[in-house]
Amino acid sequence: MGLIFLVVFIGVFSVAAMVLIATGTGSSQQTKKVLARLDSALATSWIHSNDEVVDLRKQELLSAVPWINRWLSKIELAPRLRLMLYQANLKWTAGGLILMCLLAFMVSSYLVNLKLNNSLIAILAGLVLGAFPFLFVLFKRGRRFKKFETELPESLDLMVSALRVGHSLNSALSLVSKECPDPVSTEFRICYDEQNYGLELRTAMDNLTTRVPLQDLKIVITAILIQKESGGNLAEVLQNTAHVIRERFRLKRQIMTHTAQGRLTGIILTLLPPVLGILIFLINPQLISLLWTRAIGIKLLWASLGMTILGGLWISKIVNIDV
Repeated sequence: MGLIFLVVFIGVFSVAAMVLIATGTGSSQQTKKVLARLDSALATSWIHSNDEVVDLRKQELLSAVPWINRWLSKIELAPRLRLMLYQANLKWTAGGLILMCLLAFMVSSYLVNLKLNNSLIAILAGLVLGAFPFLFVLFKRGRRFKKFETELPESLDLMVSALRVGHSLNSALSLVSKECPDPVSTEFRICYDEQNYGLELRTAMDNLTTRVPLQDLKIVITAILIQKESGGNLAEVLQNTAHVIRERFRLKRQIMTHTAQGRLTGIILTLLPPVLGILIFLINPQLISLLWTRAIGIKLLWASLGMTILGGLWISKIVNIDV
């Protein structure tokens, strides 16, 4: 008997539920039809509550980890790292760069300490290997700047040609952003878009020099801004600027030729002590282990490290001549 009551209850409940669902669907469809008629009559569009809300604000993510992103947003180091990563044309985040440096430091320190059982050498090795991600960013940044500097005179010649046939400065910038290769095209396209969005010419040019802090580009920007304030032939000004930049390139190459021996000497003298120490360690570990097993040896290691760094910086200061 109880089983019969249970079956009847389930049957009645199922029929009632199906009727309610059908009634709700029918009323929902009828409601949608009425709303569609009202929309067509009023020439308006109905916005559903479950539509995706598009955020037009510029969101700059410093790290994929939320708490690291909040922490980096509060310190001044994050904007500098973000600008450096942009200048290097890397899609990393500031938090990712810091985590890579920390991970390289901890792993290398642990492995060296596990192998040699010496904390001093482990920390030194960790500092060197932990700086590799940051040095890679600096390398990519310098190579991109060098490419920009090499392509800048050709882009100025294109701007001069555009100005002489009657184009405006804004049109010349647009032409450079379309015809020149990267990174010149990318940076000038951003400058062109910023002017179209309503920024003043000076502000857009200042942003350009912030993204690409090169002396040659600063000369170009200064020439353009002075011409805008005082007037004159902008095409001739840019042509003379391109000539000055090419002469600076020629002088730089001449200086690099004359200082090649000094730069090679600095590299050899800087790398000679660590390379020689590694070779002696591979040949006779007991002989060189006195440097980190005795107090006087540790002092000599610190002194040699400081003198090597000081000598390398001194030679670099001598051979690097600003033009």
